[in-house]
Amino acid sequence: MKRFVLGLWRWLDERLGWSQTLWPIVAHPVPRNINWWYVFGSATLVAFIMQVVTGVALAFTYVPAPISAYESLQWITHQALLGSVVRGIHYFGASAMVILIVVHMIRTFLMGAYKFPRELNWLTGVLLFVLTLGMAFTGQLLRWNQDAYWAVVVAAEQAARVPLIGHILAYIVFAGPTVGGGTLTRFYATHVFLLPALMFLLIGIHLYLVVRHGISEPPQAGRPVDRATYQRWYQELLHRDGVPFWPEAAWRDLLFAIAVGAGVLVLAIIVGPPDLGRPADPTILQAYPRPDWYFLWYFAVLALIPPQLESWVIVGFPLLVGLVLLLLPFVAPLGERSPIRRPWAVGVVGLALISVAALLHEGIRAPWSPELPTAPLPASVTASLQGSAQQGAVVFQEKGCHNCHTIAGTGGQRGPDLTAIGRRLSRDQLIWRILYGGTNMPAYGANIQPDELAALVDFLMAQGGAVPSAAAR
Repeated sequence: MKRFVLGLWRWLDERLGWSQTLWPIVAHPVPRNINWWYVFGSATLVAFIMQVVTGVALAFTYVPAPISAYESLQWITHQALLGSVVRGIHYFGASAMVILIVVHMIRTFLMGAYKFPRELNWLTGVLLFVLTLGMAFTGQLLRWNQDAYWAVVVAAEQAARVPLIGHILAYIVFAGPTVGGGTLTRFYATHVFLLPALMFLLIGIHLYLVVRHGISEPPQAGRPVDRATYQRWYQELLHRDGVPFWPEAAWRDLLFAIAVGAGVLVLAIIVGPPDLGRPADPTILQAYPRPDWYFLWYFAVLALIPPQLESWVIVGFPLLVGLVLLLLPFVAPLGERSPIRRPWAVGVVGLALISVAALLHEGIRAPWSPELPTAPLPASVTASLQGSAQQGAVVFQEKGCHNCHTIAGTGGQRGPDLTAIGRRLSRDQLIWRILYGGTNMPAYGANIQPDELAALVDFLMAQGGAVPSAAAR
């Protein structure tokens, strides 16, 4: 058997040249004194590979269509062979990937490994961090439950706050005027094709840069980075005291990666994937949705800030954090790397972790239902209403119709303008559209009482000057 394996290796090596291409990368020298703090980057890569493998397995059965997505996940979870385990690995693997990449970035920041000549290493790592959060968010929508539906609505509402191009960004998020089949298809393509492709590209660039510039040595106080001498000093360090990455240093990466994989597998088997809850239903406004735990801190920020500051925080906070992370290696490319000589770095990390922990606590304990505030109906619309039509105006507001439809210049723009709807549709047509929906409008048949339906139709018919029903007279 051993002779066969060696012969196969030689046969492939003669044709592919592994020993001349891959082996120098695997055996590249690294500082002897690197330690366990250096294992999180490779563990993040392993977690990503786990996500790709389990994602492909799920894609064989998952149906990215509004009428089938939720049911297909239910079937995977409760009926498919090992479906619950595969979905559990995918769920807990996403959490592991977020944790690992955050810890890896904190380690890099505290040890000053973003400094010269590794500025591009840091930039590609920041982009990978953003794409990881994008993968986590788009994956949540694919469950097509209440949490997923309202998460994308909130995301579009935030995108709409961006000056000048906000309405365009919201349209891109929705893949149309409102959440529908196009939204799910767009997020599925983004989650399965676009983001993984970009991550594979950036991972390749990131690994190339790591090999080219070498793994940063553990920092020492009093040994600052100097552009004129650092690279020569680093090469002398490797020549004097370097060891091959495999196996001298890689065994830690391998052992930790196995531990991470085993932990994810155990959680997938014992705890299992999260319950899907109720399927997506836009007619239920009191849904109490919440994002996955790694977005709960941001959800708490949005819940706690004063309304008058919402637009500033929603647009400014991510922009500020992104700029700080991207500009960091150019603002401070030289100087001390040791956290002992950079107490401000330790303080920034400590303050950030304490803040996120406090916000996570608030996000977990705080009940929340999506608030989609719109202006009240104009007096010109409600002043002449009587009886059932007047009650219908209240139903129109309570059911969230005003969030999607404009009347007399106020309201949402996702649905048709209803200012003169009573002239365009008959009473029976309105009843049919409310009960069964159509195009991008949800069906309200299961969420509206007969008296509410009659009052709402009377209100809408009044918008065209139509004669109200007997109940309204």
